[in-house]
Amino acid sequence: MKVGCSLNFVEAVVLCLILLPIGILADMPLRFRKDGTFKILQVADMHYANGKNTTCEDVFLSEEPYCSDLNTTAFLERTILAENPDLIVFTGDNIYGFDCPNPKKSLSDAFAPAIASNIPWAVIMGNHDDESSLSREDVMKYTATLKNTLSKFNPENADYIEGFGNYNLEVGGAEGSKFENKSVLNLYFLDSGNYADCCADRDFPSPGLSEVHRIVYGYNWVKNSQQFWLLQTSKRLQQEYMADAEALKLRVAAPALAFLHIPPPEFNSSMLSKKVGVQQEGVSGPSVNSGLFTSLAGAKDVKALIVGHDHINDYCAELFGLQLCYGGGFGYHAYGLAGWARRARVVVVNLDKTENGWGPVQSIKTRKRLDDANFTAIDDQLLWDLEYA
Repeated sequence: MKVGCSLNFVEAVVLCLILLPIGILADMPLRFRKDGTFKILQVADMHYANGKNTTCEDVFLSEEPYCSDLNTTAFLERTILAENPDLIVFTGDNIYGFDCPNPKKSLSDAFAPAIASNIPWAVIMGNHDDESSLSREDVMKYTATLKNTLSKFNPENADYIEGFGNYNLEVGGAEGSKFENKSVLNLYFLDSGNYADCCADRDFPSPGLSEVHRIVYGYNWVKNSQQFWLLQTSKRLQQEYMADAEALKLRVAAPALAFLHIPPPEFNSSMLSKKVGVQQEGVSGPSVNSGLFTSLAGAKDVKALIVGHDHINDYCAELFGLQLCYGGGFGYHAYGLAGWARRARVVVVNLDKTENGWGPVQSIKTRKRLDDANFTAIDDQLLWDLEYA
């Protein structure tokens, strides 16, 4: 494991030069690159608190004296530099609320590398983000005001949706292609809540009491209103896409990815197949199976559900044609395993190369980046391919 990594001056300059073409978000929607790729960096469970004053969990004793939240920041900077993603997705427990006397500052510091990069970034909340002085609603509202974020509080004219931070993003085809004005990749973000029947974790003044509540009542779940919104949104996007003559020839809707924090119970199914990665702890799912997996599978466009929450699970596995993927723990103030490197998941979406230029999405692939001495990339995996759709 390598901790204490930070960017030197030369690396910082190179990062700025690499990212400069990204431009200003207001003038550039999400779009595939000219080389027909779109890359997403998933950051799961940073558990950020108070910077250099925050200690690390589950590292070797020799590393403890110089390990802090700054190692999480350095890992994020390092990964952005190496991967140069088109979108950064933070999948919850971005801060560890109980250790954050100033949650707005902790949120700003946690997302600082993404903000500085000028790369678009999006956020969903976990079960720990609202355990400080900000309510769950306030956390999402504040996050949505930060620079370069595409995060949304909730869709407009959709007051019926439960939770905070349910929204979708559309990714346009390559510039100059027949699909440049169509969303060829759709991204759904869902709030999986915190604890069952818990109005707000701030009502529980200590981590111990919150843990007792979790043991008794379990984790929360994605509600019917959220699933209804997702299905309606998916239906609309598929209809818009299939109205295009080029898309109609394929008879296959634009693929989609879904992100949330707490995994549904199906992540623990005995029927999972093609598992790539490891499971080193149980699935800490919700206390109720709300039918989310059935909704996602029924939508037909969602090809992968990507979550966080269980830090030492990092596998992707298939269930009835839907890929279920963990990100693996990213942050150093979060539990892990000493010697088992913190990690990030990278998703690369590729367009189909046709005689007339770039077409629709051809494949969705993934791998992981480890924060070790060699910054190792592992577990290359095909999640979906148009040829087998």
